[in-house]
Amino acid sequence: MQAMSLNFDPNGLTLPFGHLIDGERVAAGGAEIPVARPSDGREVGRIHAADADLVDRAVQAAHRAFRTSGWAEADPLERAAVLKRWADLIDARRIEIARIEAATTTRPVEDLVNRDLVRAAGALRYFAEWADKVEGSLLATAAGRTSMVKPEPWGVIASIAPFNFPAINAIWKSAPALAVGNAVVLKPSEMTPCSAVVMAELALEAGLPRGLFNVIQGAGATGSALVRHPLVSKITFTGSSATGARVMADAAETGTKPVTLELGGKSPQLVLKDVRNLDAVALNVANGFLANAGQVCTAGTRLIVPETLHDDLLERVISIANGRRAGPTWQTGNTMPPIISEKQAQRIDAMLAETVSDGAEVMAGGGRDPSQNAGAYYRPTILRGVPEHSIGFRGEFFGPVLSVYTYADEEEGIAMANHPLYGLAASVYTDDAGKALSLPSRIDAGTVWVNAHGRQPDFATPQGGFKGSGFGKEMGRAGLESFLRFKTVWLQHG
Repeated sequence: MQAMSLNFDPNGLTLPFGHLIDGERVAAGGAEIPVARPSDGREVGRIHAADADLVDRAVQAAHRAFRTSGWAEADPLERAAVLKRWADLIDARRIEIARIEAATTTRPVEDLVNRDLVRAAGALRYFAEWADKVEGSLLATAAGRTSMVKPEPWGVIASIAPFNFPAINAIWKSAPALAVGNAVVLKPSEMTPCSAVVMAELALEAGLPRGLFNVIQGAGATGSALVRHPLVSKITFTGSSATGARVMADAAETGTKPVTLELGGKSPQLVLKDVRNLDAVALNVANGFLANAGQVCTAGTRLIVPETLHDDLLERVISIANGRRAGPTWQTGNTMPPIISEKQAQRIDAMLAETVSDGAEVMAGGGRDPSQNAGAYYRPTILRGVPEHSIGFRGEFFGPVLSVYTYADEEEGIAMANHPLYGLAASVYTDDAGKALSLPSRIDAGTVWVNAHGRQPDFATPQGGFKGSGFGKEMGRAGLESFLRFKTVWLQHG
């Protein structure tokens, strides 16, 4: 496939707006929310936020489908076959979906075609293979009685997804739940509402029974109503730490519902003195904080480097960052996508100004990209001397901003890597095999990469954070089992 063939005119697209409930598009709802293209700020449509009545309609549809469709009781291989057909449909319509997603999100069209949608289909196939491998256990007991542990689906899963990788999140938050027999009500971000509807309709086309996968649109009030609904049995949420706390509160007020949270991060990239290939390290560091313009939960936003390597490494990182090309997501070759919205760009501006006022020094970038006349593009920004009391240390920019810290000895560097508030991810760069094996256990983060930074297309690896970065796991066996409850059954027969 030639890269240039992926370019397209976003003005010629018909975008799918609305809710999808019980297998049908629904346009009704409450207050209108405008949807703008991040690449040029142009409004392309409006969604109607689901009010309490519409949320109830969606949850009731999911509950009814869970109870009556036979999905949870079906041969697991039948569920697997549906998920695999769903993956095939995503593959077959990859360019169509990529155009819809590129026009309404921060994801470049070529990344969508070659990465995001490939991974979405791959996740479906991975969890399809798990459908017939969920096992219970038979426990040792005295003669005359038998004790079993039996896995069961929870029922209705409330899935609340963020804006940064909408197509992937629609699948990652649905495929494992459906594979083991649950029903799902998904609320995508109000800023990126379109691809979730497409994914749900493809699931129906693949043979998923009506009502098992519903999509409702809206902002925080819609999400709160969904979490609080009495027929929702479990919640999975990805987003900011502050919103995650509100999700927990909503869940606690309406029942002791289990919650999986993947929240914010201030992930360190710790460079040790023994590294020799600074060019390779610099590329990883730059990619770690610039991927998706920094709009990644696991972004490596804190570079912790020995004083002896600081100048040489930083020079390389700045050179790579300055070489990024900003531009619309519907044009190939651009390597710096926009910030999701003008409001979010203004938030980054305000955080940056406050951090500089507190004493930080701007080493590169520091503001909007003047080469772009539309859209909220931000220059790769590198800060030095960010004080621990500042918002730049304690808060998540969620933009292309890297803070640089130096250390004199390794113990000091490890201490810097362990942030007091967050523990989502981290990376360590070293040429010492022993340290590559021993250091991850000393870093308080849910994922630690060695000589790399960023998630790989490996669906077997669970992910999730510690401390203020959340709890519970997504992906892998642990992610699958989070959508199951385990029942003990005693049989007295002697």
